Amino acid sequence: MDDISKLMIDQLKDAYSAERQALRAMPKMMKNATHPALKECIQMHMEQTEGQVERIEQALEMVGGKPGRKVCEAMRGLVEEATHEMEENDRGEMMDVLIIAAAQRIEHYEIAAYGTMVTLAKAAGQAPLAELLAQTLAEEKETDQKLTEVAESEVNPAFIRMAQGGEEAESANENRKSGGRRKAS
Repeated sequence: MDDISKLMIDQLKDAYSAERQALRAMPKMMKNATHPALKECIQMHMEQTEGQVERIEQALEMVGGKPGRKVCEAMRGLVEEATHEMEENDRGEMMDVLIIAAAQRIEHYEIAAYGTMVTLAKAAGQAPLAELLAQTLAEEKETDQKLTEVAESEVNPAFIRMAQGGEEAESANENRKSGGRRKAS
């Protein structure tokens, strides 16, 4: 086996591990997300990721490899960080912001990985492999863009409103608790 094939197999095994780890993390993100558009985005990407795992298996077959037991340490760290963020915060607007941030870190890692593999496959004259991996690269970019749109149009504005209005809401809540009585100044 030549060095190009060895490198491609290693990169594909890493991507296989990364996708499987991300796939295991997505249900927890879905459970903690509150915004419907974010939940929809996560659900869509879970379905895409299942197809991406199958594509990697196909790609490995094309270069004479098998998934194996390699663990993507980078994805392990990204998933671990996302898990800690979700455990340390309450559900709601801020959680949605944190989930998008974690999901985009994962997407950016995957975009870098697939971009490298597509470029390498093209350089090695393996057009069918490059085309197969380019499908996944396009999906990762699409998911990243969708997350950005959800963040910009809905989730971030809702969080900012909540955070800026938090003091006013807290004051109104205290007023309700005291039965509308105000302390004399």
